[in-house]
Amino acid sequence: MSGLLRVVRAGALTTVQDAGRPGRAHLGVPRAGALDGLAHRLANRLVGNGPAAAVLETTATGCAVRPDRPVVAVVGGAVCRVTVDGRPAAWGTPVRVPAGAVLEAGPALSGLRSYLAFAGGLEPDAVLGSRSADLLSGLGPPPLRDGDTLPLGEPAAAGPALPAAVPWPAAPAAPGGLVLPFRPGPRHAWFTESALRTLTTAVYSVSPASNRIGLRTEGPALERAVHGELPSEGMVLGAVQVPPDGRPVVFLHDHPTTGGYPVVGVVPAHALAAAAQAVPGTPLRFVRT
Repeated sequence: MSGLLRVVRAGALTTVQDAGRPGRAHLGVPRAGALDGLAHRLANRLVGNGPAAAVLETTATGCAVRPDRPVVAVVGGAVCRVTVDGRPAAWGTPVRVPAGAVLEAGPALSGLRSYLAFAGGLEPDAVLGSRSADLLSGLGPPPLRDGDTLPLGEPAAAGPALPAAVPWPAAPAAPGGLVLPFRPGPRHAWFTESALRTLTTAVYSVSPASNRIGLRTEGPALERAVHGELPSEGMVLGAVQVPPDGRPVVFLHDHPTTGGYPVVGVVPAHALAAAAQAVPGTPLRFVRT
């Protein structure tokens, strides 16, 4: 530990996230980790960290923190207003934050989840090899509250380069809506042909009930052809599970390792960053690949 980061404003939901705990589903341990992995890795690279270093993931309303030593930080992911002690600072570009100054990421203006990376990374205690908060299983540090403190790691000796501007990728969720590719899942035959046509032709919308566990949808229900009970089966990242109300749920990083509802399809992992940044009400289409 080389310093402390104090939480001044935790916002609606701010958690510590890194690359997660992949490969432990057979033990009943979900993967967790940053929902927008592209933003997580780019933010770390810009402050000179390794790609798996722990960062802060905010949701919708941003957060504010105060380091007790000078630190280079970057705010990326969802576009938002960035300030240091109330003065405007660059979004998506490393900035120097003096000791005792307040770095604030404002509410998201485009997208949903912003990422705050700090040179040296965040170093709360790791659990099963990861510092990520898992909101379903309760592993890792709990969601941050005002007044919490987090240990800062030692930055690289040379320090990160500070480019004048960095080309972040376009906002993951296009203005026209979210398009998620999928392949048929292991239980697609449990649905009627009409339901499978509906899945690929209807316009759904992102439900406000979405969270780190899954992106829930609003729209037409999918009719099942098989109405029997289904034993619990292993669930993978991106599984499109259909609960009894018939509305598809796309499993994100805090998803359960098993489930008892049929999986009609699977969205590939590379498409899930866009799902993580989709605000409630975003139009959503599923496209079979």
